Amino acid sequence: MAGERTGTDRTVGEGAGHGPRRDTGAGAPARRARAGATAGAALLAVVLTGCTGDGLGLDPKTPGAESAPAAGSGASPLDNPDGTKPGLAALTSEADKANARKLVDKLTVKGRGPKTGYERGKFGSAWMDTADGVPLARNGCDTRNDLLGLHGQDVEFRRGSDCVVVSMNLYDPYTGKDIAWKKSKASEVQIDHVMPLSYDWQMGAARWDAAKRRQIANDPLNLLPVDGPTNGAKSDSGPASWLPPNKRIRCSYAVRFAQVALKYGLPVTKADKETMLRQCGG
Repeated sequence: MAGERTGTDRTVGEGAGHGPRRDTGAGAPARRARAGATAGAALLAVVLTGCTGDGLGLDPKTPGAESAPAAGSGASPLDNPDGTKPGLAALTSEADKANARKLVDKLTVKGRGPKTGYERGKFGSAWMDTADGVPLARNGCDTRNDLLGLHGQDVEFRRGSDCVVVSMNLYDPYTGKDIAWKKSKASEVQIDHVMPLSYDWQMGAARWDAAKRRQIANDPLNLLPVDGPTNGAKSDSGPASWLPPNKRIRCSYAVRFAQVALKYGLPVTKADKETMLRQCGG
């Protein structure tokens, strides 16, 4: 695992035993909604263009493929409190930044405790599908593949499966670059725990029961697929020690960090809170 070496993703993350799977469970509505939106957009393009040639601006070699999102596109974290909308959009308006500061202001502060006793396994096996109490749990697909399917564009699944992602295009909010990812080079995209698991441990998760630790480790709100080397550079840092290289996204990153902390009742360090406020103009 890169980034937080015991709390972020270096594994291929293919769920054990996934074969052909009906599109059911908690994640199914989101997948069907994305498919429906794509089909609707294609139909509209046919009507407007008369459908000469490919008629849709798509690569004829990959019929039905969606265009990659525009840089910085995706959901505003202020409009995505459960983390189930794809992407992480920059917060640019003064009104959004003011609302972001109000959210961050709710955080309590505390010194970072010792890391004694921390192990990644204390938060459950990596990318389990059985962390009850979080979106997408028990939908027949492991957490890593759920996140790749949620945030990726032009997603292709392994033959006979609608779970295991083998290729996709990803807009990485941390770097602002597009990544053409294939499973054969799995570590090029890693799943970041926005609030790192060892940070959680030091801020109070050491006293939680196993079920709550499994939740924060598999909660889409706390997870983003991003550039692997960038995730490795983050390690288990808080915002005072590490921020995304893409400066436009730093306020949104601070909001996601705060949303996770507030949802799970965790404090942050004084330096981290001050840094988060500054990213949003405070």
